[in-house]
Amino acid sequence: MASHKPRKIIHVDMDAFYAAVEQRDRPELRGKPVIVGGPPDSRGVVCTASYEARTFGIHSAMPSSQAYRKCPQGIFLPPDFPRYTAVSKQVREIFLSVTHLIEPLSLDEAYLDVTQNTLDEPSATRVAEEIRRRVFETTHLTASAGVAPNKFLAKVASDMRKPDGIFVIRPQDVEVFVQDLPVRKVPGIGRVTERHCHENGIKVCSDFLRYTETELAEKFGKAGHWFFQLARGIDRRPVRVDSVRKSQSVEDTFATDITSREDVVSELERLVTTLEGRLLRSDTRGRTVTLKVKYSDFTIATRSRTLELPVQTRDAVLREGLELLGLTEVGQRPIRLLGIGVSNLVGEGEEQQLYLPFD
Repeated sequence: MASHKPRKIIHVDMDAFYAAVEQRDRPELRGKPVIVGGPPDSRGVVCTASYEARTFGIHSAMPSSQAYRKCPQGIFLPPDFPRYTAVSKQVREIFLSVTHLIEPLSLDEAYLDVTQNTLDEPSATRVAEEIRRRVFETTHLTASAGVAPNKFLAKVASDMRKPDGIFVIRPQDVEVFVQDLPVRKVPGIGRVTERHCHENGIKVCSDFLRYTETELAEKFGKAGHWFFQLARGIDRRPVRVDSVRKSQSVEDTFATDITSREDVVSELERLVTTLEGRLLRSDTRGRTVTLKVKYSDFTIATRSRTLELPVQTRDAVLREGLELLGLTEVGQRPIRLLGIGVSNLVGEGEEQQLYLPFD
């Protein structure tokens, strides 16, 4: 691992952020199942569900129609991104008061490197508690935090004590913690990859240790190298803010070809979530959405759409991606790679009006 002392990384994740903002600002919604996203009679998806709604099995990226079937008494609200963005900026100012090493992933979560911090506090745990205290004091919203020696573990940890909790993984505890970590808890592992892991007898991270790095690469492609590292608790990625680019895109090559359209949609949702984080991190949005599909015979299909107004949010990009998916042979031919990207980018100062879903 690292040759010097470990980094001190915090992953802060606001609890049910969009729904929590709605419940904060509208007292009549408190204690009720609030679902922020598309209307139940649309092709939209759930952005965020309150914890009351989650007890019915509702989660983000679920089709709104399915969420309605699970919870017909749910209160469906269209997202109010300008309001959420305003709160997100308040939270970011709190982060900046502690460290300038901040890597936002979306409006409601970010990595912070607090190895050195303005509080001159050697304990990352105490720094995380102070951040959570300031967030609640300023916004009246709760945040959960994970504290660990690297980004991978910090992100996993932040989910361990939700909502309004903190979980700490000390360097000396990494090996034991990772050993029994289910692969479904690993960021970036979707339903298809999890299934492929199980087919190879890999259910917890320590199961990766049975294979060499070369063997994992043969089974999982590029992801195999990542699995080899994370099974040992290693993640050398620094916390950093990306610079603005002319385009932003993400893609994934699958270890085994995907034949089901449902599985492709699941993977597309995961990719779009990653893409949204990059767009938000660079304060950019784009007018052109491009979908890339590589079939099992290595032929490639790309489908693009240029919009009147630029997109940035996960749901706006996903809506266009699903439309473009309908113009391919996904579901009819096996695919080995899927990608989604946004180009013709503009910065926040150049274009203030967002192309929002569910208008």
